[in-house]
Amino acid sequence: MCRHIAYLGPPIAWEELLIRPPHGLFRQSWAPRRQRYGTVNADGFGVGWYAADDPTPARYRRPGPIWADLSFADLARVVRSEALLAAVRDATEAGADGEAAAAPFASGPWLFSHNGVARGWPDSLAPLAATLPPRELLQLEARCDAALLWALVLHRLRDGDELGQALGDTVTEVAEAAPSSRLNFLLTDGTAIAATAWGDSLWYRTGPQQGTVVASEPYDDDPRWREVSDRTLLVATRADVLLSPLKERPA
Repeated sequence: MCRHIAYLGPPIAWEELLIRPPHGLFRQSWAPRRQRYGTVNADGFGVGWYAADDPTPARYRRPGPIWADLSFADLARVVRSEALLAAVRDATEAGADGEAAAAPFASGPWLFSHNGVARGWPDSLAPLAATLPPRELLQLEARCDAALLWALVLHRLRDGDELGQALGDTVTEVAEAAPSSRLNFLLTDGTAIAATAWGDSLWYRTGPQQGTVVASEPYDDDPRWREVSDRTLLVATRADVLLSPLKERPA
């Protein structure tokens, strides 16, 4: 349904991660190699990034395909960051909410993306939506499943959960409410990355000089890429990656 990528490491220009690699996110928008559902990610894109000494990320999002944005290549050439999260979107309902539905979603220091679909949306998630304060529901950026999933994660983060705990608990809760959902989440606060593999592909690469990259699929054929098993939570820093199994709640 989407492709996404997060990076932590030495300052790097967007184009070095997103455009120049032979199978970077830019190319994945029309020719992904490992996407299991959908073939073209042309329903919006976005990049969120952190500037030095500023914990609140900025975002650049558009409702159309990344290759049709005439300004993106110029931005990607000159904007550098030590941390970013980017995504290209294949919408569950094409055209719904436009730019507002394009990842990354953001609040405070956090950036979030969802690759997948909540089965039975919106009815399946209505009971979970009812657990959120009305104020948080009214602040949803869009009416898509990803926006509500982000609200569920964000509620836990605001309550003090660590990145991995917030993702893991949300995934298992949503999987119980909406079986057969695909819930590959990606989350960062600029200092760490958390991600889930639940129904679609997830890979990572890390090294002292290259930093840490977590992505839906490798952007090149470097042998250092490692695939993450399905039903797994990943938590990464600039130099370390921890993998933990995720389990569905017993019926």
